[in-house]
Amino acid sequence: MADPEAQKATMIANLKEKTGKALPAWLTVVKKSGLQKHGEIVKMLKGDHGVTHGFANLISHEFLHAGEETTDLVEAQYAGKKADLRPILDKVLKAIKPFGKDIEIAPKKTSVSLRRKKQFAVVVPATNSRVDVCIQLKGEAPTKRLLAAKGGMTTHKVGVTDPKEIDKELVAWLKEAYKRAE
Repeated sequence: MADPEAQKATMIANLKEKTGKALPAWLTVVKKSGLQKHGEIVKMLKGDHGVTHGFANLISHEFLHAGEETTDLVEAQYAGKKADLRPILDKVLKAIKPFGKDIEIAPKKTSVSLRRKKQFAVVVPATNSRVDVCIQLKGEAPTKRLLAAKGGMTTHKVGVTDPKEIDKELVAWLKEAYKRAE
């Protein structure tokens, strides 16, 4: 049996291609409609926008439950001894915001995935004192700071122990990875 989270991720990844809009754009449409009930939202998306039932159901669910699971997953990652690391994640998210409105922030159980059409980075509270900012930069040579990642869905990682380390250099690497994720 297929993993429901994997199926959901696939649907979200295919949303723009299949419906003409990415999830953030659809969430804006629903918000502007003022509707608050699942059935009403599904009906509006299908009737007014020609969205298929499966995608309309997904969009409605994401709108009505936005932040619930996300907040819980992120809160769990940065709880207890890792609580002091949360400002690092917050600063990464603030730094990438100007890149574009098509960024999807997708918390998982142990990390936060940053996606465009493809994943371009992952933020992982790796230890009680370090967050790894893992970046997809295929072809880039590792440096003293931009280390080669071993396995996983990214090619490089930067260990960060203080929000001040989210500097111009790291943001430039993230921006390059974002550009390549078209």
